[in-house]
Amino acid sequence: MNGLHLIADLYRCKCSPEIMLDRAVLEEICVSECRDGGLTPLGAYFYQFTHDDGQQAGVTGTVVLAESHLAIHTWPETGDVTLDVYVCNFSRDNSDRARSIFKRIVDLLNPDDSVCHDVVRGRVPAEA
Repeated sequence: MNGLHLIADLYRCKCSPEIMLDRAVLEEICVSECRDGGLTPLGAYFYQFTHDDGQQAGVTGTVVLAESHLAIHTWPETGDVTLDVYVCNFSRDNSDRARSIFKRIVDLLNPDDSVCHDVVRGRVPAEA
């Protein structure tokens, strides 16, 4: 279960509004980035939130990968996004692929501010 989990909280993103507002646009970007980045999309589920008046609101979505997953959630009202890219490194090291995909999506969202974490998973801590 050795893997790399990249986590970002992105604030005040300056991307084009449809990226954060349109389920189909965001899904296409995420699936394409995973595929173009050398990972294997198995399926995707993206949900379009709407305001009471029917106008598009945020989007939440997940791309299930043979290597694990990408998850993204948008809050267009504030320009905020959370992004996770998690890859398993069982049969090959996918860390560089994950980092590349993560960076391309963050760059596309163009946040004013971000808090990012790299979490190495599946390593048993040494006994004290």
